[in-house]
Amino acid sequence: MNNGIHVPFLDLVTPHRQYEEDFVAIFRTALNRAGFIGGPMVSDFERAFAQFCGTQHCIGVANGTDALRFALIAAGVRTGDVVVTVPNTFIATTEAISQAGALPKFVDVDERTYNMDPQKLRQYFEQECRVDPSDGRLYDRGTRRPVSAIVPVHLYGQMADMDPILEQAEKYRLLVIEDACQAHGAEYYSKKEGKWRTAGSIGVAAAFSFYPGKNLGACGEAGAVTTNNSACAETVSMLRDHGQSKKYYHRLEGYNGRLDAIQAGILNAKLAHLRIWNEQRRLNAKRYLDLLAPLADGLGLPFEPSWSRAVYHLFVVRSRNRDLLREQLEAAQIGTGIHYPIPLHLQEAYLHLGHKHGDFPVAEKVSAEILSLPMYPQLTEEQQQAVASRIMECVNSSVPAIR
Repeated sequence: MNNGIHVPFLDLVTPHRQYEEDFVAIFRTALNRAGFIGGPMVSDFERAFAQFCGTQHCIGVANGTDALRFALIAAGVRTGDVVVTVPNTFIATTEAISQAGALPKFVDVDERTYNMDPQKLRQYFEQECRVDPSDGRLYDRGTRRPVSAIVPVHLYGQMADMDPILEQAEKYRLLVIEDACQAHGAEYYSKKEGKWRTAGSIGVAAAFSFYPGKNLGACGEAGAVTTNNSACAETVSMLRDHGQSKKYYHRLEGYNGRLDAIQAGILNAKLAHLRIWNEQRRLNAKRYLDLLAPLADGLGLPFEPSWSRAVYHLFVVRSRNRDLLREQLEAAQIGTGIHYPIPLHLQEAYLHLGHKHGDFPVAEKVSAEILSLPMYPQLTEEQQQAVASRIMECVNSSVPAIR
């Protein structure tokens, strides 16, 4: 039993209470300056987050969906293009692709990491695409549209295997835009480069979300694009502000996707603690793995490859009787989540793409088994022991069907 210990799925109250005075001071500064959109708070955060990611540029925007849409457009994705991504992600990934005027095309995921499977990506290019000798571009055979970009999603705080993805992109002259919305501070070891790279620094551009529950979360909506490409950064800066190069001079038709100054100030204050918070997440993940190791045959545990330094935005386990396990944990006052229960190719919003059950078997299989356990920096050892104890009870005795 968990001895009556309540374990919420997410705790956003404790860190905000801890640094309440810092956040109130930011609000007072904004009030005194009457600077609520743009200004020094935004630029200060942009410089700090670019440095954190190891990039030359960071452009703050209103949310993660704007970030990915603007990154795609600025990188060169055009109306009518095909953009390749994965079906097991939040719909914002494909919304951004569609809203950039492109068509999302799915490839299946690796069953251990839940990220884009480079082998499936290669198979798609070789079996379902062709290179047009007249222009050298890659075309999707089914739609006859040009393929212009790949969007790997660094899901749950772990990066996709980027070297082979970049190799395919280089072979077919494709753009790579990282969806790093769950991967603030995650790292990837590139064998090709012989060094570790931070999420957001590998593709031509990357998108981040600062939704409150993220590793780096605002007190509302916020997002950012990181890039080492100056032209891309300039275009994103204009896209977020109605296409303006300067006030009332519009070089292109843009959007209203600016970052609030107060949110930027809060993010900058939190950024100073992010490395420590990420390390606490890693320690919590290791504790979970140790506590749940005896159940490895009956419970799927997260897999972290040697080339990955995950930041555990989520700690996701797998059970063949996921829903029953979730009910048992909820009955013991242990919060859980499911990310995500229906793969995008089976969502009603994408019925027009013509997909059916069985098209992406790995994504479909894991979507029925995944369960996110409580994970945040302030999670205590006592709380984790309570979670593990209840899971052991369910798996070993009271709910044998979970095996």
